Amino acid sequence: MKAAIIGYGKMGHVVEQILKNRGHEVVCCIDIGEESKFESEEFRGADVAIEFTQPASAIDNYRRAWKEGVRVVSGTTGWTSHMAEVKEEMMRVGGSLFWTSNFSIGVNIMMAINKQLARIMKGYQNYDVTMTEVHHIQKKDAPSGTAIVLADGIENELGRRPEIESIREGMVPGIHEVRYDSPVDVLTIRHEAKSREGLAFGAVLAAEFMCGRKPGFYDMKDLMKI
Repeated sequence: MKAAIIGYGKMGHVVEQILKNRGHEVVCCIDIGEESKFESEEFRGADVAIEFTQPASAIDNYRRAWKEGVRVVSGTTGWTSHMAEVKEEMMRVGGSLFWTSNFSIGVNIMMAINKQLARIMKGYQNYDVTMTEVHHIQKKDAPSGTAIVLADGIENELGRRPEIESIREGMVPGIHEVRYDSPVDVLTIRHEAKSREGLAFGAVLAAEFMCGRKPGFYDMKDLMKI
């Protein structure tokens, strides 16, 4: 697989290493101020581009990649209020986008458990549900995209949305916790990332999955079958 990297910060470097470890070729890396590389032969030759940038630039990055006929795998959050428009444009131009709020295999297992647990807890209204998410101080969006997806899953089942406490401290890769609290007990599900490698590994798996796929929108449910 020939891969491009859009966003060559800390996450981009980890993605690059995992790509190489799995025998793939990194043909182009694009960082801030290097947008002209989207029109390069190297970028056009990529089977897929892996994108981790900022909410303000993500959608334009997708457009530039689609213009060059390159599939996109993205983990950038904070822009999804425009999801409907992005999907409409993607279909119009024949683009491909694999997007998720979190590429971690463990987090996506937690999301599946979260929905099932909320379905069960619907019958026990004496439990108050709250959420906490903790990330490093460089993370721009709060609450995190993952926390929003978890809260959506709970609201869809319970009919009520949990309060989310967002904490930014140190270099925490990511902690997400859902808590059901009653007068007699507490039930908690929690995921704690140890490093960025889980996210990067999941993104590379998604890139491998996207090779040869028909144009369209894909997410972790397609990859993991959960």
